Amino acid sequence: MNDAAADALRPHELAVQTPQRFDAQLWFIGRIRTPWTQRKDCPHRGDAENGPDCRIELFEPWAPGLTGVEARERLQILYWMDRARRDLVLQNPKFGDSATGTFSLRSPVRPNPIASSVVRLLAVDGPVLTVRGLDCLDGTPLLDIKAEFGALP
Repeated sequence: MNDAAADALRPHELAVQTPQRFDAQLWFIGRIRTPWTQRKDCPHRGDAENGPDCRIELFEPWAPGLTGVEARERLQILYWMDRARRDLVLQNPKFGDSATGTFSLRSPVRPNPIASSVVRLLAVDGPVLTVRGLDCLDGTPLLDIKAEFGALP
């Protein structure tokens, strides 16, 4: 199935008119590099233990923000699913006999396509992190990197 077919409404789904303006602004601080170029190939959830190695490439001037990250085993990665549709409020992810509300799913289809994955940090090489546990398309914009649990002791 190509991505255009993936965007077609399924039985029982409901799309709404999206607002004309945005309420907030943000900066993409980097790009995520994964082996997946089509949504159908992405895993439904990343596998921090067995998934493929992926790279997170931080843009300047944000690279100094990685200072100390090498001491972390796991990181929370926030990213923008830029190729996901944004207008569905009811979804039918398994082509079933009914629909489920967007906010009760982990689907990439949402009003604000923000995703979060907890990844295992494998290596740090300047502004590039090698991690395992992502589930997004190659080239996905990076929003933020957070330590999995607060400050180090």
